[in-house]
Amino acid sequence: MEEQALFVLAERDVADAERSGYSDYSYWGSTIRVFMKNYAAVFCLGLLIVLLVFTMVQPYLPAQRDPNEIHLSQETFRQLRNVRPGAEFWFGTNSIGQDLWARIWSGTRTSLGIGIAVASWNVLIGIIVGTLWGYVRKLERVLTEVYNVLDNIPSTIIMTLIAYMLRPSISTMVIAMGVTGWVPVSRFIRTQVIIIRDREYNLASRCLGTSTGRIITRNILPYLVSVIMLRFALAIPGAIASEVFLTYIGLGLPLHIPSLGNLINEGRQLMMIPVMRYQLIFPSVVVSLITISFYVMGNAFSDAADPRNHV
Repeated sequence: MEEQALFVLAERDVADAERSGYSDYSYWGSTIRVFMKNYAAVFCLGLLIVLLVFTMVQPYLPAQRDPNEIHLSQETFRQLRNVRPGAEFWFGTNSIGQDLWARIWSGTRTSLGIGIAVASWNVLIGIIVGTLWGYVRKLERVLTEVYNVLDNIPSTIIMTLIAYMLRPSISTMVIAMGVTGWVPVSRFIRTQVIIIRDREYNLASRCLGTSTGRIITRNILPYLVSVIMLRFALAIPGAIASEVFLTYIGLGLPLHIPSLGNLINEGRQLMMIPVMRYQLIFPSVVVSLITISFYVMGNAFSDAADPRNHV
């Protein structure tokens, strides 16, 4: 009797049971909350947004000059060569009298466009090939041989040959960097797929007759969101660096298409002259800001997208 007095049976309430089992967890909501706690990454994200928006609207702002226009002195009608930064030319002029302010922002638009296009291509093809390579066992031998062949050819040589054979243009740059740029991404994705392809829930899905495509898109790829975003974020500055390299060896874009690679190559030739180093400093600062921002933001988002870091 004493024990019965100590315990009282609770009545079953369906509404209370549903409330106690409810969770407002959201994967993307938690990812954003974790990302926003990283103030350095948020600052870099804001910097990139401002940079992207400004490069898009800059040509439409008042008192902006044509990046290819050669400016002449009103008195002598000679080219305003190597004018140092000042009130008239904020970033100065280059060796033929073109406004560096206009050329730098035009070059930033070009280089970012190339970087985003190359990164999107490399990540997309890398995901498709890497997923099939890691999950479909029948394709493993063939894709391994293809990888061994492509991986043993230096990507620098392939980029150089394609850029040399084709007419210099933005599409040529994208093709040159995209021919083998997806290879390391596919290898990385393949490794990640192999790690999770034989887990219990995937085996259960196969036993229940779930199609290969559905298993890949529903069971595997969602677990790779963090690494995919990291690869994409790092591929953009990597593509910009490749564009700078191709321009450095003389296979970049023509001079009438401003790019950060062209500007850095022009400034490099004047770096030993102290009064003209601004022509190298300004484009180098823009490239550095873009590269560092994507790197910090990509790593932070990769950590935030990992469910183990969610609360």
